[in-house]
Amino acid sequence: MRYRRLGGSGLNVSTICLGAMTFGEAEKGFMAGVASSEAASFAMLDRAVEQGVNFIDTADVYGSGLSEEILGRWLKKSGKREKLVIATKFRMPMGDGPNDRGGSRAHILDAVDKSLKRLQLETIDLYQMHAQDRNVPIEETLRALDDLVRAGKVRYLGCSNFTGERLVESLWVSDKRNLNRFVSLQPQYNLVQRNIEMELLPACRRFGLGVICWSPQARGFLSGKYAKNTPPPAGSRLAAWQDSFKQVDKDRNWAVADEVKAVAKEIGSTPSRVALAWVLAQPGVTSVIVGARDVAQLDDNLGGETLVLSPEVLARLDKTSAIDFGYPFDFLTRIDGDWKS
Repeated sequence: MRYRRLGGSGLNVSTICLGAMTFGEAEKGFMAGVASSEAASFAMLDRAVEQGVNFIDTADVYGSGLSEEILGRWLKKSGKREKLVIATKFRMPMGDGPNDRGGSRAHILDAVDKSLKRLQLETIDLYQMHAQDRNVPIEETLRALDDLVRAGKVRYLGCSNFTGERLVESLWVSDKRNLNRFVSLQPQYNLVQRNIEMELLPACRRFGLGVICWSPQARGFLSGKYAKNTPPPAGSRLAAWQDSFKQVDKDRNWAVADEVKAVAKEIGSTPSRVALAWVLAQPGVTSVIVGARDVAQLDDNLGGETLVLSPEVLARLDKTSAIDFGYPFDFLTRIDGDWKS
């Protein structure tokens, strides 16, 4: 397992991060029917740590707290807490009340204490805002988060699903007010969804943020189990998430999936590993989050960490998955060259 420094912080994390979104058989919510039992979750945690993973990511909203509870029980049982970087997130609805969500000081102070209790921890290593909240001044959010660091409840701060504008504004406010700033961004990034190459990735490289990519296989679309003009396999994630399937069910995306399969066959690997290896090879990427439902899926994903794609293969995948960024990016590319470099 390789380890990379998380942005400008002193924290080192494994290039594979185990995502805990699948932990717990929730009776309702977006993971109902596609999650894992507590026993299966424990087995995946054991295997991941055995293979050198030191980074685990969850969120309060996963299973309405069930994911954090399961992770907390495993941490207590395993005795491995001190060897691991535990990340969780806040912001999404955790109740029916108007203050049970968002980036307000009121919600943050409430959410962190509840996450700490579920995780059975005194300190969260990386506390991330799950998505930006345009209804709350960013200074209010950042001051509350800074207080958590100073109180010892949180060690580092991160964000997820931010626009480039909001990300840079957050860094500017932190610098201006001498507040602890975000050290990482958690965006969606894969061969199907490459939009972060326009502004977010360059901003993270410029300002020293680590990049922790979620959905490196496009919610499993690039895993090789799906076929064009064929319904998603029963029990698969995209069979349960029909809206997500409609978003990827496009000619361009099927061409990408076919190319991933072709590459995997040529080099004797699997589509899942090829998709993961491509993300890890991109400039500025620190770690990728893998979510599995059992140890077999996890083992396939872990194999992507050691797979090194040749420059020729990377170029093929880049070409097949290329998207039109439009103005001003196309204009700047003609002047300065590849926008990713």
